[in-house]
Amino acid sequence: MHIARRLLWAAPVVATLALLAACAPAPAQMVLSGPTMGTTWNLRVVSGAQDIDADAVRQLVDAALAEVDAAMSTYRPDSAVSRFNSSDSSDWFAVPTMLAGLVAESLVIGETTGGAFDVTVAPVVALWGFGTGTPREVPPSDEEVAQTLSLTGQRHLAARLDPPGLRKDLPGLTLDLDAIAPGHAVDLIAGRLEAGGITNYMIEVGGEVRVHGRNANGQPWRIGIERPDEHGRTVARVLHLEAMAVSTSGDYRDFFEADGQRYSHTLDPRTGRPVTHTLASVTILRPTAAEADGLATALTVLGPEAGFELAEDRGWAALFVQRTGSGFSQRQTTAFARAAEARESRP
Repeated sequence: MHIARRLLWAAPVVATLALLAACAPAPAQMVLSGPTMGTTWNLRVVSGAQDIDADAVRQLVDAALAEVDAAMSTYRPDSAVSRFNSSDSSDWFAVPTMLAGLVAESLVIGETTGGAFDVTVAPVVALWGFGTGTPREVPPSDEEVAQTLSLTGQRHLAARLDPPGLRKDLPGLTLDLDAIAPGHAVDLIAGRLEAGGITNYMIEVGGEVRVHGRNANGQPWRIGIERPDEHGRTVARVLHLEAMAVSTSGDYRDFFEADGQRYSHTLDPRTGRPVTHTLASVTILRPTAAEADGLATALTVLGPEAGFELAEDRGWAALFVQRTGSGFSQRQTTAFARAAEARESRP
């Protein structure tokens, strides 16, 4: 389930009415970027008839990202999630509201996708040499997989919002929110920008994108979907969107080979093993980046048939790219076709 999520054309984003001062007739565009959580953030905002205080916008973004890092970083021993991971107690553990809320959303995504998304699977990811694990040259044994898998499972996890807290009934259970926290960071920043009156922006954190309104040319934002090719980075398709979050998950950036077999870092939390299907990537459009982030991961785990059937049944706008003997083939849900055709998505 630990999947490289990359969207190639993520233009940065945005500003807030409280951060805007007085006057300039033509739309102006501000671009900001910076490092965060082992990746980067990018922001692009169209100011309309108002000037933008770039320093204030950067402070807003940095403050939001610092809150997410303090709550959800597994690299910080003092973060809320690290303290929960270190606890062996089965009692309710007090955490920030944002952490409790995101874990609750993660549990819903896990249930909706039949266990294809699970924020407790990090020990298995590390066992296979991905994430924080030591890179491997040979796969782990069946016994190692079974033993490590016994330390996971969202059925052992509960979340509540009032008062905000988490609880586990398996002492060694740990959480890793890497597959959904970047999307949450995008949503947090977007919400604060909109609260300040900014309505034309694009924001990207670690490949997770959310847009609203229009770009400096008065057109929908252009979002490029990357071709799933480990040998290079090219845009395979461009979408034109005005109010949407976009996430792409794929298995083509991180893997190892042993005895002629390729082991992808796309791990199925239900089996504790890399997936073996031919699905290369999934792109999904959802109202929030956190939901898109989690669902893109889950659909990639489910594969080209089960994943597509679930997305079609739920009415999700999703594009599935599958490996074939001659390259790649694309299959889009009905909702994705409608979204693409609305602004004529061009290859």
